[in-house]
This record gives sequence, C-alpha cells and structure tokens, in this order.
Amino acid sequence: MAQQRLPMRKIKEVLRLKHECGRSHGEIARGCGIAHSTTLEYLRRAAQAGLSWPLPPELTDTELERRLFPAEALGRDPEITLPDFQYIYNELRRWRPDCALTLIQLWGEYKEANPGGYQYTQYCEHYRRWLGKLDYVMRQEHRGGEKLFVDYSNSLSITDPRTGAKITTQFFVATWGASNYTYAEATLSQELPNWIASHIRAFGYFGCVPRVLVPDNLKSGVTKACFYDPELNPTYADMAAHYGAVVLPAKAYRPRYKATVENGVLVAKRWILAVLRHRTFFSLAELNAAIRELLEKLNTREMRKIKKSRRQVFEEADLPAALKLPANPYEYAEWKKVRVNIDYHIEVDRHYYSVPFRLIREQLDVRLTADTVEAFFKGERVAAHARSRVPHKPTTLTAHMPAEHRRYSEWTPSRMLEWAGKTGPATAQLAGEILAEKTFPEQGYRAVLGILRLGRAYSPERLEAACARALRYRSVSYRAVSSILARGIESEAEPEAEQAALPVHENIRGGEYYH
Repeated sequence: MAQQRLPMRKIKEVLRLKHECGRSHGEIARGCGIAHSTTLEYLRRAAQAGLSWPLPPELTDTELERRLFPAEALGRDPEITLPDFQYIYNELRRWRPDCALTLIQLWGEYKEANPGGYQYTQYCEHYRRWLGKLDYVMRQEHRGGEKLFVDYSNSLSITDPRTGAKITTQFFVATWGASNYTYAEATLSQELPNWIASHIRAFGYFGCVPRVLVPDNLKSGVTKACFYDPELNPTYADMAAHYGAVVLPAKAYRPRYKATVENGVLVAKRWILAVLRHRTFFSLAELNAAIRELLEKLNTREMRKIKKSRRQVFEEADLPAALKLPANPYEYAEWKKVRVNIDYHIEVDRHYYSVPFRLIREQLDVRLTADTVEAFFKGERVAAHARSRVPHKPTTLTAHMPAEHRRYSEWTPSRMLEWAGKTGPATAQLAGEILAEKTFPEQGYRAVLGILRLGRAYSPERLEAACARALRYRSVSYRAVSSILARGIESEAEPEAEQAALPVHENIRGGEYYH
C-alpha cells in the first residue's frame, strides 16, 4: 500500500520544525498530528532530494511534490514474510550506539533467512510504519524558556446592566512549564478570534515568546472549523510561525501528559476565581481588571518549596532562554478555501476579488485580515487586494484579465459618450440611452461600439442622421441603426400622421421598411 501523502503545507512544517526549531522527531510528529514513522519518512525523502530549511523561495508546491515523490512508494505483498519488528526494535535498543548495529545489518540477517523477502527500502518502510504505532511516554522535563501550557476553563459570569441577565465567560490560562509563571484572563467564548487574541496578550504580558506552545483540551468549544483539532487551524499555525514558536498539542485522554497545564488552571482558579466568586461584575473589562490584580499577587507570592516567587523563577529560567517578541504583534487572519469562478473572481465575505484568469475553477487558500485579502495556490501567493466592505461588487486588477478583456477595462460610460459625441449629438444621445437601459453600463459597450464602427463603412454625417431617425422611432439599438443605413433611408422624410399612429416598439418596422 502506498503511503498516504500529506499536504505540502504540513510537509513544510515538518521541515521547519526539524531544521529551524530543532525539535525531536516525536515532538514534530505530535505537533503536526502525524505518525512518528511518517515524520521520519518525509525527513528522509527531503534529505534524499537535497532539501533543508528554509526552502528556496522559487520552489513551488508542485515542484516540491515532484522532488519528494519521484515514484510511488512500494507496497505490501501478502505472499512475502514480514520481518519480526519486535525483534528489530529490541535489538536496536539493546545494543549501544557505539556498537554500530544498523537496520541494514538486521536486514541482511532477514534476507539470509528469507531470500525472497523484502528489499532494504521496503524493509525499512514497513518497520517505520510499525514503529509509529508504538505508545511511549514523554518525560516531563521542562527546560527554561521552552514550553507554555495553555488551556480554557469555566469562569465567572458578568451581569448585563440593562437586563440583569447573567453572561457566562471563559477562563484562559497560560502557564510556563519551568517556572509556573501564569497569565490569565476572561473571554466571552473559546472561538478562534478570542483564542488568538488571548495568546497575543499573554505574550505581551510575558515580554517574550515560548519555543513550544502546548494547548490542552483540543476540542473544547470548537465548531466544525476545529481550530483545536490536532490538524491545526491555519490561523493558529500562522500565528505560531509569526512568533517562531512550535505547537505541540497535549495528548487527548492522557492525564499524565497534562499535569502542568491542569495544575496551572487549578492554581489560577483557586487564587483568582475563588477570591472573586462573591463579587458582581457588569462588564468583561471590569472582570479582567480584577483578575489582573489577583494575577500579580499570584505571580509575586513566594512558593513554599523553593522560597521564590513564580516571577523570580521566570526571570531566572524562562525569560533569558525564551524567544524575543517580534517587532509587530501578529495580525489576526482567517483562512478560507474558495473556488475561482468562471469570471476569474473569488467571493470572500460577499465581495468579489480577481485572481489570474488561468486559475479558473481552481481551489485557492485565502488569508483574510482586517485590511487585506491574499489568495494562495499551492502555497504560492497569486493575488493580493485591499479588503473591501462593499457587498456584491468586484475588485479587479487589469493584470488578472485575459488579453481580450483588458481592452474593455479602461472604458467608462463617460468615455463612451465622449467618443459618440464626436460623431454628433444624436449619436451621443442614442449611446446614452443604450447605456442607461442596461442594469450595468458595461453591458451596453458592445452595442455602442458597433454603432460607432458603422461610421467607418458610412460617413459620419449618414451615421448621425441614422441615429436621429432611430431616436424618432424609439428604435434604440445597434440593429435599428444598421438597418437604416443599409437601406439608405436615414434622410427620408416620413408622414408624421402615419408615424404618430404607430406604437413605440423597436421591433415594429414601419412603412419605410418596404421602400
């Protein structure tokens, strides 16, 4: 069975965590929500392709995929005896590294016993898959500046001053692994904007950024957008990348991996929420002001065992080893998947933005901030626009248009009328009425251009006369003017009484038609 391929975005994250952040294979696997064997496989493929991090800026996702997967992975043949994976595992663990026992030696022994067995590449592939299914316990060794554990809990309620109704809030807690230095605040929900904003405010409070973010309770308060899913929401991953941090979610349903974050929440609730439980708050700002006051007491209170406060330990252990804050805080951005319409525009928040016309019907990733809209195709940015709040209107760049459409992009109704006015007032009036009767003036451009081009086959004087006649008969169309000129009746006089009896309609020919 061929190995299931990951999205190129996730493969890039594997490379970044390995080469830029220096994380272990197990941490990368958990951070990306993939098997340990899958992490090893993609790092091996990248090494064989000569790829590291950062990737060359000109390397597209398509080219990256081609270089990582020059051929499909070999599959499992049920007629071939599988290696004894437990034996391989035990042998590699039993022998010290300086004994230099390798997989290739164990494969040689396997081939001696099974001449028709798997070749080395398949042998390693099957072993890695088996290895990825093993359970292991990560030792909780918290190095200074490394891990920040984040979680939500139920908080106090605030009272609506107009109605007296109780509004529930959520308690966001972030605790450093080495020092237990804590940040806490109340939010109205656990939804993505609040989740990201709480992280940004926590980093500002600490004055630094952890190397690893460990969110707990991944499905707490999450809709189908699943920003807490191990398949990290792109906005959360984008925020972590902005600060240079790694996201390693705590394992679900495994309390032994959650002691720090759960203890941090418990301590914050005991020393903050329990103290405030009898007070009434009428706004979120009022509640958070009270939380901040007690938070300072918690962080400066001396811990009995070590005779130091959390802030002292933080300044000694975490702060010097943590990452520096970037010059600018993260700008909140949502990510959406959209498909390009046949008019080479995408719809984002009820507005239409152009992308290169070659991407018609392709699916794009859109990064949406308060001021900008960026579109990406296979990891490459293909369009960027200032965000518009005007619904159901297009924002179009000329460079995105096919060549035949660009000729029309510079035309405006006023320019069309000015052009028509050079022939005469009747021609200008006829052009204006054609544009006015359309829902969008652009829909009448073709008809007006057709009328003006008739001036090439006929003289401008004849065209002006034909337009005047068409206006008298209310035949406001290109076909009417063309018919008048073709029959040469633009200068004929018509019986006024007879004409007055005719109804107004562009499809009624009139008596002159039969002359």
